[in-house]
Amino acid sequence: MRQLCKGNVAVVKGAVLAGCRTYYGYPITPASEIAEYAALYIPQVGGTFVQAESETASINMVYGAASTGVRVMTASSGPGLSLMQEGISYLCGSELPCVIVDVVRGGPGLGNIAPEQSDYFAMVKGGGHGNYHNIVLAPASVQEMCDLTILAFELADRYRNPAVVLTDGFVGQMMEPIEIEETEVNSPEKPWAVKGTPETQKNLICSIFLEPDDLEAHERKLEAKYRLAQELEPRCETYMADDAEILLVGYGIVSRVLRSAVEQARAQGVRAGLFRPITLWPFPSNALARAAAKCSKVLTVEMSTGQMVEDVRLAVNGKVPVELYSRIGGNVPAVEEVHPEILKTFAIAD
Repeated sequence: MRQLCKGNVAVVKGAVLAGCRTYYGYPITPASEIAEYAALYIPQVGGTFVQAESETASINMVYGAASTGVRVMTASSGPGLSLMQEGISYLCGSELPCVIVDVVRGGPGLGNIAPEQSDYFAMVKGGGHGNYHNIVLAPASVQEMCDLTILAFELADRYRNPAVVLTDGFVGQMMEPIEIEETEVNSPEKPWAVKGTPETQKNLICSIFLEPDDLEAHERKLEAKYRLAQELEPRCETYMADDAEILLVGYGIVSRVLRSAVEQARAQGVRAGLFRPITLWPFPSNALARAAAKCSKVLTVEMSTGQMVEDVRLAVNGKVPVELYSRIGGNVPAVEEVHPEILKTFAIAD
């Protein structure tokens, strides 16, 4: 079915199609429509919606629901995600799959309700305590808000780990046509779940290992799982990158601006190309290194003071110079801004 849809609403539709039947959350701009439409749609398919008293409560409700084996989701924005960090660490430590949507707004502190990409460190690097990773997907369109939410549920179950859909207020609030197709949900068996039945009575969901050797063994198990994800799950997209002299790197709404910037640069004889990470963790480092190997410069464009740029520099490992252009405070870089940066990077007179 083709329909006009807002990004935040597409997330909920994707969740329902993925078999999500439980949602616990607390509204916050610019993510509030996710809670609103979860309250509308999830009960229609026999599911449960609860507006918790806080983000701290909601993430712990997610923990409880995930431990029973159901597909469960929550959503918030910067200040709310900060309150969830302890719960996310517990979810990772207990190996509980769930989906968390972060519609990023300006910060730090209360900031504003305009779009930023400043939650990258918190979500990609793990803002909570301990050795863990979130799986992080970055949609760049309303269609991907739906599709990557479905994928997030699949990856969360595959690796028994929280999966984050990291988007910005621009993509969350924009409206675009999307194609929605109902498909069969293949939710895996979860013999580890606690369901209040005699068969699951022996199961125990926790993240506490009081003996150092026991905790080390558990963390090595998590480490092996994360290494497997780093091998199998990196996703990216390139545009006109095969013969590029300068490679532009950006995700989310920025990548759409960069696509137009590439076309404008090409029209003026500058061979520019685009590299868009789709998974921010695991970061597609190997693919980026290959794409950048033929280039003389890399220009990373972000709606932050420079967070993803650290992973870009690690990926190219000093073999190609990496520059940063950023806008913050809720400002989205325009093609007209990026184009002079491309020329400046090459010291080409405009």
